[in-house]
Amino acid sequence: MRVLPIAAGATFLAMLDATIANLAIADLGRDFAAASIGDLSWVISAYAVAFAGLLAGAGRLAAVVGLRALFVAGVGLFTLMSAACAAASSLGLLAGARALQGAGAAAMIPASLAVLLVAVPAARRSAAVGAWAASSALAAAAGPAVGGVLVDAFGWRAVFVVNVPLGAWLALAAWRTLPAPATNGVRPPLPDLLGTALLAAGIGAVVAGLTEGGGWGWGSPATLLAVGGGAALVAAALARSARRPVPAVEIGLWRARRFAVANVASLLYGASLFPWLLLGVLVLTRLWGYSELEAGLAMTPAAIVAALAAVAGGRVAERVGPGPLVAAGGLVLAASALWVAVALEPRDQLWSLWLPAGVAIGIGTGLLATGTSTAAALAVAPARFADATGLNTTARQVGGALGVAVLALLMPAAPALGDFTAVYAFCGAAAFAAGVAGLALIRPAAAPVAAGTVPEGSR
Repeated sequence: MRVLPIAAGATFLAMLDATIANLAIADLGRDFAAASIGDLSWVISAYAVAFAGLLAGAGRLAAVVGLRALFVAGVGLFTLMSAACAAASSLGLLAGARALQGAGAAAMIPASLAVLLVAVPAARRSAAVGAWAASSALAAAAGPAVGGVLVDAFGWRAVFVVNVPLGAWLALAAWRTLPAPATNGVRPPLPDLLGTALLAAGIGAVVAGLTEGGGWGWGSPATLLAVGGGAALVAAALARSARRPVPAVEIGLWRARRFAVANVASLLYGASLFPWLLLGVLVLTRLWGYSELEAGLAMTPAAIVAALAAVAGGRVAERVGPGPLVAAGGLVLAASALWVAVALEPRDQLWSLWLPAGVAIGIGTGLLATGTSTAAALAVAPARFADATGLNTTARQVGGALGVAVLALLMPAAPALGDFTAVYAFCGAAAFAAGVAGLALIRPAAAPVAAGTVPEGSR
C-alpha cells in the first residue's frame, strides 16, 4: 500500500518534533547564554501551542481544499519551517519558526490518517490505524533518544535539519500518489472562520497557560488570564458551532457516545503519556546520573515495544474492536506506573527496573495509541475522518498539557525520590482512568456518525 508510508511518515515527523527538542534545551542555553529557562522553554511551548490550537480547524479544512492539498500544504510548511529553525539566529526567530512548524504539523496529522482510511477497505481500517499509531507512538517515545544522539554529535540545529529531506520526500510523494479530490464544480463553503479563530486562540491560550504556569506562577494574572480567557474563547467557539450551518467544530460528532468516550480516553492517555516521557528523562539524568545521550538510548527499547504493540493492536482490533485495546492498554500502563512508583530507588536500576518495566510500558502505550485513534476514527463516516482525527489528537495534546502542568506542580527544582514517585502515581491514575473509559467502548459499535447526526444507540 503506497499510501501507508506517506501517512505514517507524516505522523512520525509531527510527533517526533513534539518531543525531540526536549534534549536540545541545554545546548540552546549555551548558544543563547542571556536567555532564561522560561525563555528557552518557548522553543517547546510554541510548537505545542500552535499544534494543539489548530488541529481541530485543520481537520475541517479538508472538506474545502481536499485531503491531498491539505496534506501537501501541511508537510510543506512543516519542512520549510524546520529549515528556518535550523538557520535561526535568535531565540525569538527560533520560537516563531517553531510556532509555524506546529501549524504545519496540525494540518499533517488529521490529513495523514484521513487519506489512509479513505484508501483502505473498511475491513482493513483497524490494521491501518494500528500501523499509523505505531509510527506516532514510536516517534513520541523515540524523540528523546533521537534528540540525544543528534545534539551530542552535531548540536541543537541538527534536530531540525533532519526533518528537511524526509519532509521534502513526503510532500513530493504525496502529490504524486494521493488522488486529487473529485469535484462537481461546486466548492464546499469554508467553515466558520471566526469560530475557527476563536477555537484556535482558546486552545492555544489554555495550553500556553498550562505549559507555562509553573514558570509564570499558578496564581499569577498571566496564568489565570491564559487559562480562564482561553476556556471562554473555546466556549464561545462551541456556542457558535451549535448555531452555524458550516461550523468550526462538528458538534454532532460529540453527540455520538463512542466518539465522545474515545476522546475522553485520548485526553486521559495524553495526561499520562506526556509527563511520563519527560519524567523518564529526569529519572535517568537527575536521579541516576546518566548523560542526555545515555538517557535517550535507554528510552529506545520501550519505543520499539510500543510500535510493535501498536501494529499488533491494529490487527486485534479488527476482530474484537478498539475497546478492549484501550481497556487493556490503560490497565497495563497503570500497573507499570504502580510498579515503578513502589520499586524506584536513588541507586541505578537500569537493568533491574527500567528496562523490564519499559517492556510493559511500551505494550500499554502501543495499545492505547491504536485503541483511542481507532475508536475515534471508526465512530464516524468516511467524510468526517479528518474532523475526527483532528479532534481526537487535540484531546490528547490538551491532556498532555494538563499532565505536564501536574508534573510542574509536583516536581520542585531539586526533586527528592518522593517527588518522582508522586508523578508516577499521577500518570498511573490517568492511565487507569483511560482504561476504565475503554470498558465503555467494548459494547458493539453503532453505525458511524455523519456530520450533524446521532446514530441510534450511540448516546
